[in-house]
Amino acid sequence: MSDLLVIAIVIMLALAFDFINGFHDTANAIATSVSTKVLSPSKAIIMAAVLNFFGALVSTEVAHTIGSGIVSPQLINNKVLIAGLAGAIIWNLLTWYYALPSSSSHALIGGVAGAVVASQGFAVLNYKGLVEKIFIPLIASPIVGFFIAFIVMRLIYFLMCNVAPGTVNRYFSKLQIASAAFMAFSHGSNDAQKSMGIITAALLSAGIIKEFRVELWVVIACATAMALGTSVGGWRIIKTMGSRIIKLEPVHGFAAEASAALVIIGASLFGKPVSTTHVISSSIMGVGATKRMSAVRWNVARSIVNAWFMTAPLSALVAGILFFLIDIF
Repeated sequence: MSDLLVIAIVIMLALAFDFINGFHDTANAIATSVSTKVLSPSKAIIMAAVLNFFGALVSTEVAHTIGSGIVSPQLINNKVLIAGLAGAIIWNLLTWYYALPSSSSHALIGGVAGAVVASQGFAVLNYKGLVEKIFIPLIASPIVGFFIAFIVMRLIYFLMCNVAPGTVNRYFSKLQIASAAFMAFSHGSNDAQKSMGIITAALLSAGIIKEFRVELWVVIACATAMALGTSVGGWRIIKTMGSRIIKLEPVHGFAAEASAALVIIGASLFGKPVSTTHVISSSIMGVGATKRMSAVRWNVARSIVNAWFMTAPLSALVAGILFFLIDIF
């Protein structure tokens, strides 16, 4: 198989991952707005697709972290990237089928790490980069999202304590459109960059570029793939995110989306890859916890958290097996 064909396969898989990430994670931006009937599904998806695209153009800091934080780009070969991407895609499709809002970020990082280990062993992993730049932000961001959403919702309750609930929801139904837009923009700013990092690592590995620099065409291609995926919509996960964790009103949707978007856009600006799925899920739980702990459907939340913990190791396992199969041929 020629080197150019292998590069083409990596790029196609990376864009396919971005597309699947788009429809898998559409729920992150629009589930609360659709479930509260602030936006119709069609309008919500169009808005999310457009803002995902523009969010992806913000920076390439996260792409640098993904491309060099797991293992040195010089040690990555394209068989590793093919296996890693394929493992992440398979896991995303499985969790989409079962309506579990798992993390595309965890799937990609786990997939690439599993393929690298299958290729060259554990010693080549960049443990400092994995822990400091990737795993700590991935683990800390949902916790931060939970508490920010809890505080924001408590503050809203305090400020609106003498206002009729109907008036509050009419006011926040307009604000929720803005928070959903902010959430869609922040999702694009973080998630689309992960595929940019993979494609850039592939180009560097093949000697097509001489240093780790994200080309403009890579940025545009990944932004477009994510926007197109978002336009398809991920209705199975939208139902889980929008109604099965807690019963949402516009005020709750605003608090959850605004809090999650602040965490995600902040992480993007500092080059930290976070899971938009984890952050918005935990923010919804934080909002629900302000009503009463029993308002959160903890059995659903438990299944989501289980998917969080399973994603990286199972994606790594699938990618490792795929690498061995690819290497045979």
